[in-house]
Amino acid sequence: MSDVHDELDGSPILEEVLGDALDKLKVFHVKLATEGEPRGLIGPRDVGIIWERHILNSAAIVPFVREATSKRQFKTVADIGSGGGFPGIVAAACLPDHRFTLVEPMERRVEWLHECVDEMGLENVSIVRSRADAVIAAVRGSKGGRKGRGAEPVDLDGNPIHVTHPFAVVTCRAVAPMTKLSGWTLPLLDKGGRLVALKGRSAQDEIVKAAKEISENGGIHPRVVDAEVGPGLESTHVLMVDKR
Repeated sequence: MSDVHDELDGSPILEEVLGDALDKLKVFHVKLATEGEPRGLIGPRDVGIIWERHILNSAAIVPFVREATSKRQFKTVADIGSGGGFPGIVAAACLPDHRFTLVEPMERRVEWLHECVDEMGLENVSIVRSRADAVIAAVRGSKGGRKGRGAEPVDLDGNPIHVTHPFAVVTCRAVAPMTKLSGWTLPLLDKGGRLVALKGRSAQDEIVKAAKEISENGGIHPRVVDAEVGPGLESTHVLMVDKR
């Protein structure tokens, strides 16, 4: 166990925000504190602020995901570029009634994600070592069957990618600007689905610059909202786009 003290260790904010997910996320926190920096998943300055910078920040998307799936039979979420598990691992712990697919191309990060899922006991998570384009091909195949569509899409290990239905929600954090991200995420969404992306202060500018790409990929009503991270903590920016 790490001997580094996190600024929010023992804070009532954690239980207030994370609720029943707190115990699982304590396991995640310890793993990040002990292994995150040497494995290149967090920076050295992050070790003492993991709760706020990574876990609570990721959990800020949870209300928006829940809202987007509230009337849906299939509460499916794809997390693109999952990396160290932000926001996918955190959101999956907070939303056990949702089914998460974590998409990450780097083998060492996929290994990390599998370890986290096992150690946290997350039963609602699948991990695919793939780039977004192969998953998009699988989603398109799920909508019309594979007849006449060529070979079945495979992940980077050569395994078939099984997607039975477009996703209700796609999430991501710090993956790419919206000019690129639109094409990597919006095609994964079902009609009426929603992209929920954690972004920096330039989020609104990204929407303006990517207006063409958003529209071409079926996106409508792009907007940025300030999302609460926790009482007394600085809010974060969530960029959302609905699927036409």
